[in-house]
Amino acid sequence: MKNMFAQYKFAVLLLGLLGVFFPILVFAEGTQTIGSIALNLTHSFTGIAKLITAASYLAGGAFAVGAIMKFKQHKDNPTQIPIGTPIALIFIAAALMFLPTVYKSAGVSVFGKGAQAGTISGVPL
Repeated sequence: MKNMFAQYKFAVLLLGLLGVFFPILVFAEGTQTIGSIALNLTHSFTGIAKLITAASYLAGGAFAVGAIMKFKQHKDNPTQIPIGTPIALIFIAAALMFLPTVYKSAGVSVFGKGAQAGTISGVPL
């Protein structure tokens, strides 16, 4: 009995997550084909890419400011703040600042320069 409840709980959780992240799949309006659903999903991925880019730049800037503050704290009291902490924060900030560039380069190398959302090798879905 307990195992059956866990299965139902998992199914409800999965449907809830689908409804939150992919509402077009759960609340389909009119008649939709698999191709139109796939096209809607690929269009939503462009928004996710922009969100990742913006969050990466903001987090990179925040880590850079935090590293500067840690360098100041290390200068004031070197025994309390080791030098490795601000150096690690600088590396994290640089990695986050370059993440959108790596993301774009990886997309070009995997899908090609002419690839766009909703196509496979330039052929529309």
